[in-house]
Amino acid sequence: MLERLRQARLLWPTVAALAGLAVLLGLGTWQLERKRWKEDLLAKIAERVHAEPAKLIAGKAQAVLVSEGKGDLEYRHVAVVGRFLHDKEQYLYAPTPAGLGWHVYTPLQIEPRKVVWINRGFVPDAKKTPATRPQGQVAGEVQIKGLVRLPAGKGLFTPENDVQKNLWYWPDIPAMTAAAFPDGPGKAAEDLQRPETLPLVIEADARPGPPGGLPKGGVTRLELPNRHLEYALTWYGLALTLIAVYSAFAIGRWRAAGRA
Repeated sequence: MLERLRQARLLWPTVAALAGLAVLLGLGTWQLERKRWKEDLLAKIAERVHAEPAKLIAGKAQAVLVSEGKGDLEYRHVAVVGRFLHDKEQYLYAPTPAGLGWHVYTPLQIEPRKVVWINRGFVPDAKKTPATRPQGQVAGEVQIKGLVRLPAGKGLFTPENDVQKNLWYWPDIPAMTAAAFPDGPGKAAEDLQRPETLPLVIEADARPGPPGGLPKGGVTRLELPNRHLEYALTWYGLALTLIAVYSAFAIGRWRAAGRA
């Protein structure tokens, strides 16, 4: 058989076709696995976002849900009490079809030397400056309800953050903390130590909104695209096409070799 393949000059085309087929089938199977993962994630989101908020407290290294214990926190609906440090606001670039806008990230002081970053929500560019929305700069102790998000880091095509201009393209929490609480001379003794930051973000619920309506909460993206079945069928379809093309090619050469 091997000799016949050599005579028909099909040995290396066969090897290449089998390798390509393995790759295409593998990609199709991987997409089916991604489909299952995405469906589980969507079910988890649907369950968690409508749950009653659990109280969030600070742990030594991570957030702890009192009612759930340590574990998976992504998209958990939580409530946290603290005091906004409005003078430390950071702005995440968030354009919309209607125009330029920003997500307002504000540290919430939950203990004397501990903060958690709150994505308070969206403001249009005209309302970026805090002076244009003074009603929303709530003073004193507040309770914030929202969804826990674990920052995923910089994407492949995401621009670099411009720390000096307070222009963020992705929520780099350690860098935001360093920018909001800079070290240096002239600091009061109580300000010399940078506060500990929980390794997560809470994206505030849309309701109840702050006085004046801005920032507008509820910015968490809950509808995730799930086209993995379509992608799987595409890869499997390409595998069938490869089989058909190779079969037609191989039959022609095999018959030609038999007549030689």
